[in-house]
Amino acid sequence: MADVRAMCRKAKTASRELALLDSAQKNAMLNGLADWLRENQVVISAENDKDIAKARKAGLDEAMIERLRLTEGVVKGMAVDIQKVAALPDPVGEVFEKSILANGLRVRKVRVPLGVIAVVYESRPNVTVDAAALALKSGNAVVLRGGSETLHSNRVLAGGIRRALERAGITPEAVQFIDEPDRELVTELLKMHEYVDLLIPRGGAGLHRFCKEHSSIPVITGGIGICHLFVDDSADLKRAVEVVCNAKVQRPTVCNALDTALVHRAIARDFIPRLVAALKRDGVSFRMEAESMRELGMAGEESVTPAEEEDFYREWLSLTLGVRVVAGLEEAMAHIAAHSTGHSDGILTGSAANAERFQRELDSAVVYVNASTRFTDGGELGLGAEVAVSTQRLHARGPMGLRELTSYKWVVTGTGQTRP
Repeated sequence: MADVRAMCRKAKTASRELALLDSAQKNAMLNGLADWLRENQVVISAENDKDIAKARKAGLDEAMIERLRLTEGVVKGMAVDIQKVAALPDPVGEVFEKSILANGLRVRKVRVPLGVIAVVYESRPNVTVDAAALALKSGNAVVLRGGSETLHSNRVLAGGIRRALERAGITPEAVQFIDEPDRELVTELLKMHEYVDLLIPRGGAGLHRFCKEHSSIPVITGGIGICHLFVDDSADLKRAVEVVCNAKVQRPTVCNALDTALVHRAIARDFIPRLVAALKRDGVSFRMEAESMRELGMAGEESVTPAEEEDFYREWLSLTLGVRVVAGLEEAMAHIAAHSTGHSDGILTGSAANAERFQRELDSAVVYVNASTRFTDGGELGLGAEVAVSTQRLHARGPMGLRELTSYKWVVTGTGQTRP
């Protein structure tokens, strides 16, 4: 069985070396990793096929299998994202909030790596590369523990990352991969606070809950999205249909996909039939309150079924959309406050006043005005990639890129001052 303590100890030792690397060394390693991904697509695909076959045999649904898949396009995209991370400014060593005190002391804050980051994740093997790339560029060592359903894919990717480190003259111990499926190893990892500085779980609600309840390491949780768009009575209805369709259909199995559309009562009779007609062409089914179905004449629409209250607490991760008619902005915000996970929520409106109030009062990690929730992504928001989407109110919120994986230290420089 893997010696988790020894792995974490090695990562801690490696983190001290990483903290001293210059940007050129880190960027050379990342660009080398991007090259390795392009050169080894066939090998990566073969290992991924083993995971897909195992998942089908185990009876996993197509939505889960889609999350596991590493197509040629996905691998190429991973390589491009790594190069984007390499091209980003290195946050380590950045000086901010500097001042000179009355006694002549020069005070500044300097960004430093967190140290060692542990990432426990399910399903998506691209997390192996994204998490390692962001951790290494920000000067952190990383301990990775993927799910048993992607063991072959993660194993080959972790091996490629370690080879890229070696070729760049950087210790491969900076990336530790727990390549055994035993769940007890996760429990052991959660107690490694002597060596690990931050724990990031990526997966379902059960994984997040387990980590919060059992970890002695600080935990950043998120990535579970019950996402909303409110279409108010001043919205451009044609554009609103396009935005809602994008948010629901563009990639329905991810955390920033739309789960519930809230529609102002004044436009519901016009807008909702348009929306249903547009979305059902893509195979979307709907959950709508029975009273609204009757009022809108939707009771005979086969793609629309009556919603239970618990449907509005569901992250669908599929081609299903909850629809609720609301009296206005107040009721829409109250619904979101009661049902949202604080991930990504938005308003589609032509009213500057409604937009201003919505973005000021709504407390989600990412708040949208007249845009699809699908933009909650590190790459889309200019971070190159992301290690997670945080829904907590800590130092990091929303997509976590390079700066979110750093802390800072105070540096105080004097000329011999003593405190009176």
